[in-house]
Amino acid sequence: MANPNQDARDARGHYVRTPETAARDARAAELRTQGLTFQQIADELGYTHKQSAADACRRALRDIVKGPAEKLLALHVERLETLYEKALEVLEADHVVVSHGKVVTMADPETGEEKPLKDNGPKLAAIREARATMESFRKLMGLDQPTQVSVSGAVRYEVVGVDPTDLT
Repeated sequence: MANPNQDARDARGHYVRTPETAARDARAAELRTQGLTFQQIADELGYTHKQSAADACRRALRDIVKGPAEKLLALHVERLETLYEKALEVLEADHVVVSHGKVVTMADPETGEEKPLKDNGPKLAAIREARATMESFRKLMGLDQPTQVSVSGAVRYEVVGVDPTDLT
């Protein structure tokens, strides 16, 4: 039996997973749970090699885990978005200094009118939280570039007080 999806390729010539191949992978996994060897599965489903049957079983297992994993990822993304929105609310609000339960005021230099003294502490804390939330989002989504370390140079050992000719 030839591969019914051999023409399912993308623009780069790579095979594209179709509903038919997903069903075939699921069938391979089902046969594996019934105790068939990979060679028997390959013979039954028309795979050219037993490794293709093993790959199909792995893809089927990955599909089983993928659904719940995507739901969990979406939940974490939603939570991070909520935290970010709350941090922005704090950032956009006006905050005043309160001391001993009273709003601290200061005279406006131009008008002499008493105005509440603004407190930038909550805004700075909201900025830190927004930044931390964005860092968590980047880590969760795998968007950060891996750190590359470049090491160069050499180490030279010198034994002091010993004649090198005595070492040979």
